[in-house]
Amino acid sequence: MEQLLSSELIQKTIPVAITLTLVSIFLWGVHWLLLGRNRQLRSEGRVPRQMAMIGLILAGLIVVIISLPIEDGLRNQIIGLIGIVLSGLVAFSSTNIIGNLMAGVLLRITKPFGIGDFVRVGSHFGRVSERGLFDTEIQSENRELIALPNSYLADNPVTTVHHSGAIVSATLSLGYDVHHKKVSPLLIEAAEKSGLSDAFVHIIELNDFSVSYRVSGFLSEIKGLITARSNLLKEVLDSLHENNIEIMSPSFMNQRPQPPESTTIPKKYWVRPTEAAVEAEEIVFDKAEKAQQRSTEIKTLDHQLSELENELKTAEDERKTEIKEEITELNEQIIALKRTTHDDEHDLLKEEESEENSVENGQLQTSKSADKREEPK
Repeated sequence: MEQLLSSELIQKTIPVAITLTLVSIFLWGVHWLLLGRNRQLRSEGRVPRQMAMIGLILAGLIVVIISLPIEDGLRNQIIGLIGIVLSGLVAFSSTNIIGNLMAGVLLRITKPFGIGDFVRVGSHFGRVSERGLFDTEIQSENRELIALPNSYLADNPVTTVHHSGAIVSATLSLGYDVHHKKVSPLLIEAAEKSGLSDAFVHIIELNDFSVSYRVSGFLSEIKGLITARSNLLKEVLDSLHENNIEIMSPSFMNQRPQPPESTTIPKKYWVRPTEAAVEAEEIVFDKAEKAQQRSTEIKTLDHQLSELENELKTAEDERKTEIKEEITELNEQIIALKRTTHDDEHDLLKEEESEENSVENGQLQTSKSADKREEPK
């Protein structure tokens, strides 16, 4: 009798063990294919693979439960319990880690911004340098890397500068003694000299002691957004001062006694031409710029790869060999770009560690020198 019970138990356990083994091997293989051999992938590329792994793990768990040698009612209760747990996680996702995960999925569906875009969320402004599963990283005007939770981005309005161009504006106040028909051409000329196109001027407010103007123009290359704003302000100053127009704000007050004929226009100052100035965006948004360049290059190579794969289906035998070689080269280029991204992040971490070590060594040397000074002679 005992032998019969043990044999029945073994017969019921063997299918479960086989199923569990097959599911484990399958999940391990898929994990290696999607993530294990592609460790150089950034968060942008890892997110869809991680989502696929989560779905496969849940499916594998259900397959194992179905293979258990238990009654159908108990099996259905276990599956229902898993569904309740998942529903509870989704229901309380606004207050925990799952909230950022769900927000990250939502942002990838709606696509309000991409790598390299200028965005403004609340008091934060910068270029998107990385998009992760739980947070999004932007690089600010001070070259700081700011990690914003995806739930914060989903709950707050996100302002994105369009790829096709942006409107750059400057606001200023002038006195009522200067006619607006004289001011508008000068402001438009200043905007054109700064590199903007389709310039226009609006009178936005009539104040008690001054008139508020806003000059705007179209900037086609958004990478130079910060420099374009600065150049516009410079040209506005030069244009108005060269035409003897004072820029007077409503709160302007000069308490030094001056004759009535004096003005606040500075004298002309000539500067010798120097070498080309450094572009601020190249320094400030270096990581975001590299990330955008690599993202664009990978998308271009993927598009070429898909075209070659479609051509391979209808090509002749001689042409097929050439197409396969081209496909191999494109795959190698894509892998090299992704590895370059991983190497750059590794080098950045090394630089930060070396800076921290140098600071610690300097503090240690300072403390040692202080101890020597305190020793009695």
